[in-house]
Amino acid sequence: MKFPIDAPYPSRRSPVLARNLVATSHPLATEAGLSMLRKGGNALDAALAAAITLPVVEPTGNGLGSDAFCILWDGKELHGLNASGRSPSAWTPERFAGKGGMPQRGWESVTVPGAVSAWAELSQRFGKLPFETLFEPAIDYASRGFHVTPIIGELWRRGASTLKEQPGFAAHFMPGGRAPLAGEIFRTPDMAESLRLIAETRGEAFYRGALAGKIAAFARQHGAALTEDDLAAHRNDWCGTISQRFGEEALHEIPPNGQGIAALMALGMLSQTDIADFAPDSAEALHLQIEAMKLAFLDVETYVADEGSMHEVKTAHLLDPAYLASRARLIDRSRATEFPVGAPKQGGTVCLATGDADGMMVSYIQSNYAGFGSGVVVPGTGISLQNRGFGFTTQAGHPNEVGPRKRPFHTIIPGFVMGAS
Repeated sequence: MKFPIDAPYPSRRSPVLARNLVATSHPLATEAGLSMLRKGGNALDAALAAAITLPVVEPTGNGLGSDAFCILWDGKELHGLNASGRSPSAWTPERFAGKGGMPQRGWESVTVPGAVSAWAELSQRFGKLPFETLFEPAIDYASRGFHVTPIIGELWRRGASTLKEQPGFAAHFMPGGRAPLAGEIFRTPDMAESLRLIAETRGEAFYRGALAGKIAAFARQHGAALTEDDLAAHRNDWCGTISQRFGEEALHEIPPNGQGIAALMALGMLSQTDIADFAPDSAEALHLQIEAMKLAFLDVETYVADEGSMHEVKTAHLLDPAYLASRARLIDRSRATEFPVGAPKQGGTVCLATGDADGMMVSYIQSNYAGFGSGVVVPGTGISLQNRGFGFTTQAGHPNEVGPRKRPFHTIIPGFVMGAS
């Protein structure tokens, strides 16, 4: 494909030039990130302040009980962090036998959240500002309140209609018995207090302290499997990145358990075609891209899981050039092929990017998975818990079969493109 400097469209975004950059899905989160740069922080400080603010102002896609992934360029080297959580130790295949699949909502969809640990670990390794400083905007918005935007208000309404019976949801997210409307102010002092505890303890309160105790106690109250030991056993992995070249650029993704490998596989297939001869929006180019992604998703759904469980087909096999060339040959140029591809599960997430004048750049994503996630909110904390357990399968022998202390397949992917230089 050819990408001219002058885009051939009737309208386009005007170029924006600056020494620093913060791009998020919510203006208040963007402002939180910018405020860290004004205080002398770097791109990582800005990214974390934005990420910490987003559970407050955009709870329809993430929360304090989210998972997270990050790719960071420190000016010399690319780093990849997998901060997705694992299943409770009691999650054996037998626990879910006969249920017809993994539960999508409620406690039986909750794995250990990893986002809070990502904030602490990234800040310790790459941040410049004190950890507690990063929480100031989020605590302020949670304490004093913020105006609900139209899009968030509509997503909130839809989520509330589905999740109002889940433990703790209505008490926290439906003040007065309904979701807040666009333009109304929503306050969450419980979340403000949780954020203070996380800031003061560098996340320890969430995994081994007061908040961990509240999460585990609420789980016990509802007969759920998650325990204090499960929370305390959580750890992140500095996993590096996997990549695929396309022309002069290389796309980097986090390795499995995430589905970023699907984009790399599709690029590997497309590099075997003449897609570069077509305009980006041409029918020919779009057809090739769609068919390549269909093939990639088919393999991802079949083989990708927590990398330690990918015993037969490994990441290197899926990215092997000869294998991708053989897959590319399956694409019919004249019609869409009905590959037996499962529909990707839908959800909501937040993604952000930052950059600073010293060359540090961050691609970061955190998510509750399906909107508000499990729908479970721990009373008195504002902690909404993700439903990443829904990403497992109950199919016996599948590499992504549910099991104890195991990461489920993940849909969220930060991306990072590197040029030829």
